Amino acid sequence: METHSLTTALRSVSNHLDRNPGQALNLDWVMSAQANTSAIERRTSTLSTRRSVKKSHQAAWLLRAVSCIDLTSLSGDDTEGRVYRLCDKAKTPIRADILGQLDFPKIRVGAVCVYHDMIKAAVTRLQGSGIPVVAVSTGFPAGLSPLELRIAEIKESVSCGADEIDIVINRKAFFEGDYKKVYEEIKALKDVCGEIHLKTILEIGELKTYENIKKASVIALCAGSDFIKTSTGKISNGSSREACLIMARTVREFESYGYGMRGIKVAGGIRDAKDAIRYLVIINEELGGSWLSADYFRFGASSLLDDVLKQIKKLKTNAYQSSYYFPRG
Repeated sequence: METHSLTTALRSVSNHLDRNPGQALNLDWVMSAQANTSAIERRTSTLSTRRSVKKSHQAAWLLRAVSCIDLTSLSGDDTEGRVYRLCDKAKTPIRADILGQLDFPKIRVGAVCVYHDMIKAAVTRLQGSGIPVVAVSTGFPAGLSPLELRIAEIKESVSCGADEIDIVINRKAFFEGDYKKVYEEIKALKDVCGEIHLKTILEIGELKTYENIKKASVIALCAGSDFIKTSTGKISNGSSREACLIMARTVREFESYGYGMRGIKVAGGIRDAKDAIRYLVIINEELGGSWLSADYFRFGASSLLDDVLKQIKKLKTNAYQSSYYFPRG
C-alpha cells in the first residue's frame, strides 16, 4: 500500500470542507438502493487482511488516526473541569518528546464534542487553537423531540459558539417509509445552522440492513448534511466496517454527480489502533487520499486515543506503556 502520500498529507494543510447546499430529494435513487451482502462483507474482509500497513509506515497512519479523532464527553455527570481537561488533551494529544522521536513537530485532534451545556466551556478553553467545537443537539440521542424544539436547540448552540452540529435522523419516519419527512427535517435543521457544518447520525444499529444504511445516507446527503455519521455511540452496535464501506461508496457516488466531497464519521465501539487503521484503509481505498483528513473523516472515539498512543510508543520502545504515561491535559 502507498503510504508516503499519507505522511506528506499529515504535514500539509488539509482541504476545507465546503458547505453542502443540498439537493432535491431523489426518491428514485433512494428506492433503488441495493446492497450485495456477500460482496460488501468480502470487500471489507479483503481490505482488513490484504491491505496491511508496513511497520515502517505505521507511525504515519497512527498519527493520522489521532488527527481525525473527535474527543468526546457526553456523560450526564460532565463538569466544566472535565471538559477543560478534555480540551487540553485535544490541543496536545501526544507528548512533545514522543513527537520529537517521530520527527514530527505538532499534532492536534479533529474536534471536541460536547453537550450543549458545555459549549461555552469548550469554546473558551480551545480559543485560538483552531480546534472545532461540536455540539450534539436536537434531542440527542433519540432525536424525537418536536421539530420546533430541535430547531431552537440548534439556534442556541450556534449562538453559544458551536462550530459543528451533530443531529440524529428521525428513525420513526424512516421505518414508516416517510422518506420525504426525514429529508425535510434534516433540511430544516441544516438551514438554521447557517455557515457551520452539520453531521447527521444514521444510527446504523437500528437501521439493521445494508439497504437501509444506503437509503438513509442518500437522504441525509441530499438534505444538505456535510457529514454522515454511523452512530450516537449510545447503542451496542454503533459502527461497523461494512457500514463505513456503504457510506463511503454513497459519498463517492454523490461526489461523482458533481455535488462535492462530503465527510464520514464513524462512532461507537472503535477502541483500538488496529481497528482505526482498518477504517482508514477503507476510506483510502474507496475514496482516496483526499479524504484522509479531519475535514472529511472523523472517529468519534475518545478511548481510541489511549490505545493509539500506546502503539506509537511501542513502535519506538518495543514495549507497551501504561495509560498513565500519557497525560490527559
